[in-house]
Amino acid sequence: MHYEIIRLIDKPNIKEQAAQWFHEKWNIPLEAYIESMEDCLNKRNLIPQWYVAMEDNRIIGGLGVIENDFHDRKDLTPNVCAVYIEENKRCNGVAGALLNYVCVDMKKKGIDTLYLVTDHTSFYEHYGWEFLCMVQRDEEPDMTRMYIHRER
Repeated sequence: MHYEIIRLIDKPNIKEQAAQWFHEKWNIPLEAYIESMEDCLNKRNLIPQWYVAMEDNRIIGGLGVIENDFHDRKDLTPNVCAVYIEENKRCNGVAGALLNYVCVDMKKKGIDTLYLVTDHTSFYEHYGWEFLCMVQRDEEPDMTRMYIHRER
């Protein structure tokens, strides 16, 4: 499988395609993704950032970096969010490549610690993330797992 990881800031013409793809995966309003991606393209902003893995001009995976991924620990920032790999592309290293790419890229921008909320219990440990604590998601009754990654 051959794919390329692309930073939205390097290829702004994919903004609409990327926003639509994330919207379809996470059911967050399309306008929210468009607004966040426009903020990303405003070069003065470190956060948010958006990344996709593309194979033949088709998005097969992606993730973003935002201030807060809808949880009560506003001090744990920035957050990797919206991690998704197309089902038929899973188990091919795409998620690991994206996670590694974003950690290295954010380190180059001066951000060496990232956070991530998830219901997964062992997936992110494979990529150097460590369980940190439980956090309360906005408008959800149950607590969820918060992970931390420090790029060395």
